[in-house]
Amino acid sequence: MVIITLQRNKCIGCNYCVELAPQQFQMSKRDGKSVLLHAEEKKGFYTLKSKDYEILEPSQNASKACPVNIISVKQV
Repeated sequence: MVIITLQRNKCIGCNYCVELAPQQFQMSKRDGKSVLLHAEEKKGFYTLKSKDYEILEPSQNASKACPVNIISVKQV
């Protein structure tokens, strides 16, 4: 399973995550911050759990590129 977590309130809207992993991330037109698609929110953390391992590499690349380090990707 792949687990992606986004700490959205700290997002600066750089758009790197969308460029590197467009199937998982999108920019909000409302506030210009990143949105983790199909995620569940809990206390400001947005989490997506998926059995699709094809999202692992693009998500890891997005995590590495994030200048504020608010994306975490785990494989369990």
